[in-house]
Amino acid sequence: MSGQTLTDRIAAAQYSVTGSAVARAVCKATTHEVMGPKKKHLDYLIQATNETNVNIPQMADTLFERATNSSWVVVFKALVTTHHLMVHGNERFIQYLASRNTLFNLSNFLDKSGSHGYDMSTFIRRYSRYLNEKAFSYRQMAFDFARVKKGADGVMRTMAPEKLLKSMPILQGQIDALLEFDVHPNELTNGVINAAFMLLFKDLIKLFACYNDGVINLL
Repeated sequence: MSGQTLTDRIAAAQYSVTGSAVARAVCKATTHEVMGPKKKHLDYLIQATNETNVNIPQMADTLFERATNSSWVVVFKALVTTHHLMVHGNERFIQYLASRNTLFNLSNFLDKSGSHGYDMSTFIRRYSRYLNEKAFSYRQMAFDFARVKKGADGVMRTMAPEKLLKSMPILQGQIDALLEFDVHPNELTNGVINAAFMLLFKDLIKLFACYNDGVINLL
């Protein structure tokens, strides 16, 4: 049986009426069901970022709108969906996020509906800060550290010393923001935070590889 609420169904139906398939998919990916966003909705949105006729700002605005919900589940899933698109979507998605002056303003977010809401709110505040930092890094560098080529002929290994000295603190800032998520195994209690953790874990491996290449280059 589906765990979608009546509100979820009404919101999806509204987007169906207005003809916005992308907004409907965002709505479907960010329901009140306590599980990670469904793969079919994420795959649809990834494909949409590659379509020239899809309005990327509108897609991002729908995600930002979902992140203003009072439910920790909807907000957390909006962040996970955004992160997923930053990693797997067309690069123009993260380019657009980097071009905005403000992204997620969730530093005071708190779901008071229960003890689980309180616990998850802490991670939502930390996670949103990391996504903001990821977009800020892209704005500073004009590339995503997690996407660039690694290794002997990679971007950080072949970067000019002057640029490298400016890049390393930006990379360090992104890594610091990621590590501040600071989740422990006993706190991975549901599919939503697990989905976030996996995306963060994969980002960290790539960021560390970049950092390692940068240090080798400096030395």
